[in-house]
Amino acid sequence: MPKTFALLKKHVLIGIFAAVMGAAVGTVAILNIDPASLTSAARDAQRRPTGSAQLVAVDRLPAVDGQFCEWLPASASFSLAAQSPSAADSDTSSQELDRAPLRTIRDTYPTYSAVAVDLETNEVYLQDENLFGYKVFNRLDNTPPNAAFTEPKRMVAGLNTEMEFNCALYVDQNTGDVYSVNNDTVNTMVVFPRNAEGNIKPMRELHTPHGTYGIAADEVNQELFLTVQHDNAVVVYNKLAEGDADPIRLLQGDNTHLEDPHGIAVDTRNNWIFVTNHGSVHDVRPDPEAASERANWPLDRDRAVPGSGRSEPPSISVYGRTAVGDAAPLRVIEGPRTQLNWPAALAVDMARDELYVANDADHSVLVFRTTDRGDAAPARIIRGPQTGLKNPTGLFLDTKNGELWVSSMGNHRATVYALDANGNVAPKRTIRSAPQDKLALAIGNPGAVSYDPRREEILVPN
Repeated sequence: MPKTFALLKKHVLIGIFAAVMGAAVGTVAILNIDPASLTSAARDAQRRPTGSAQLVAVDRLPAVDGQFCEWLPASASFSLAAQSPSAADSDTSSQELDRAPLRTIRDTYPTYSAVAVDLETNEVYLQDENLFGYKVFNRLDNTPPNAAFTEPKRMVAGLNTEMEFNCALYVDQNTGDVYSVNNDTVNTMVVFPRNAEGNIKPMRELHTPHGTYGIAADEVNQELFLTVQHDNAVVVYNKLAEGDADPIRLLQGDNTHLEDPHGIAVDTRNNWIFVTNHGSVHDVRPDPEAASERANWPLDRDRAVPGSGRSEPPSISVYGRTAVGDAAPLRVIEGPRTQLNWPAALAVDMARDELYVANDADHSVLVFRTTDRGDAAPARIIRGPQTGLKNPTGLFLDTKNGELWVSSMGNHRATVYALDANGNVAPKRTIRSAPQDKLALAIGNPGAVSYDPRREEILVPN
């Protein structure tokens, strides 16, 4: 057994380890560090707010060959305030430690959080939340069962793109512009032209609330709808808004029934918007320091009260398209018969009056009527081992070709079905970016790391 883990089996480690994404992929890294080499000034520096993940406490355990665990920041390189043991504690000079980890646990394959089709060029866009970027394939690509993966036509990725934990995707069918929403470490929605490729800067960007997740565009009224997880809100912008532009509407408040909102879809025929809710709710209190961050920012700047969280049933809430403020939903789809379980992306078929839902934790796609309410059972369910679904989070409705696209984060693939697909049905086609039997490691956004000495297991919450 590695000495690092042998050490942790003998002692209780008191501290918090922020295991954050590296330059490209979610990683848990184990390194060597001597805690005795930290001066008191260096230790104090670890406790100062930095705006990013940091090691805040280390127990002085007896070192075994100087081995210990260390957090890995989001940047490609690693530095830590350190000092020679012989130097005076008052000396605040630092030494950069560039040390390779003993080993890493990470998923080196793409995981697809969202999917969209450019109907003009017959191309499929797959949003890669693991490697930070998106990949483009031909619409009719179909990975053979014995092939390791399908090569994309082109991809957009790299530090210049400003994509990190990019969770939602929209392709403008008129201009070909590609909208990518960042959920966590970057509070920015970025926009690229149709032919974008490589590590390029976005042609436009919009500074969004922290925790933005879902995106829907209303092309009739030229508006952009975004869900905000942590603040339980929907913000609406002019479609071409950029920079520090303020939303034109904000939907937020206790009456809205917004509870950790994720997916969003707009029905421009009936003037409705649909929002999926995971069900997480927290009490809030005003944050007096937040008001000065942006003078004209209308989003509620309250902060969660520690220990106040509660879980409500997952749901789909329906509002008028122009709902604003603390407006109550027109109706809510919620209850055990709905089979909702971490519902994510939504798509509306206005011709059929049907609502498609990517049901993440149930490995299914649920189809409701757009007028459903209460504890309504789905009209159809795509679910089963033949479907190839594994933690589906993205949907795209291709009414031109009569196809439903689904992206699954659990198995590195996108699958295609007929619009009326039902039950345990095999997909018409599959685009796969990893070997057939390769499942995602689910180390997408590790927030901490610990070790269970009894089971000899590394524990990583995401």
